[in-house]
Amino acid sequence: MKMGIAKYNAECRSIVMRYAGEWKKTIERMGRWIDFENDYKTLYPSFMESVWWVFKQLFEKDLVYRGFKVMPYSTGCTTPLSNFEAGQNYKDVTDPSSMYLICLLLIIAVVVSFPLKNDPETSLLAWTTTPWTLPSNVTVCVNPNYKYVKIHDLERKHNFILLEKRLVMLYKDPKKALNKEYKVLASYIGKEMEGWEYEPLFDYFRSTFDNVGYKVLVDTYVTDEDGTGIVHQAPAFGEEDYKVVRRYEVITEDRPPPCPVDERGFYTAEVKDFVGQYVKVEPSL
Repeated sequence: MKMGIAKYNAECRSIVMRYAGEWKKTIERMGRWIDFENDYKTLYPSFMESVWWVFKQLFEKDLVYRGFKVMPYSTGCTTPLSNFEAGQNYKDVTDPSSMYLICLLLIIAVVVSFPLKNDPETSLLAWTTTPWTLPSNVTVCVNPNYKYVKIHDLERKHNFILLEKRLVMLYKDPKKALNKEYKVLASYIGKEMEGWEYEPLFDYFRSTFDNVGYKVLVDTYVTDEDGTGIVHQAPAFGEEDYKVVRRYEVITEDRPPPCPVDERGFYTAEVKDFVGQYVKVEPSL
């Protein structure tokens, strides 16, 4: 149904004002004083003009600058969302997990392996709840205070590094599986791993980040409650990712985070293997 801009705006205003009367009664019953006769609402043109006026004063004083902020976003509405809007539409979804990411098919996965640059037979096992951000990976992060283990998986004949407490991600009963399904080769405290280099899953942004990224960073935001204790970081899509990567100067004002997704949620030409594919659709295999 087409209603036009004027009717659409009128409908939005009616939604905002739907409970104005109830709000007034509730506030007065709480004993809170508000001048309802001279109030303002953000939809009022007078309020918008006051914001423009303030912004103009800041601009004229050279206090306005271009920055980067990670925000909730709707690919359906093609607009940023407030935290309240994102929370109201929160849904639990299940993405199948896989030990290995098959790059050519982009299997949706939450656990992926990153081979160490100086030891290709050993891979970091990183965890992510947003596998569609993997083409934008620039670093991984560990907790500096946690204990990590290097294991040899007897079935896969490969070495993996992950948080000792999270061996349950690979083995149903790690104690029973010890020496039967895997062997422990070494252990490290997270801060010892800082700066380790790994091979990226994709080469899309390698020319930009090869000398500064694809390293292990440390930060206490990494928990031991789920995942592998090693977190994949794509700073354009995660607030904590952005803070940590910016602190390490992997991204700077002159080197922005890779963001190969357009406003509708489709991969851009930078991700040449999946250009035009919506990020949350799993391909048929």
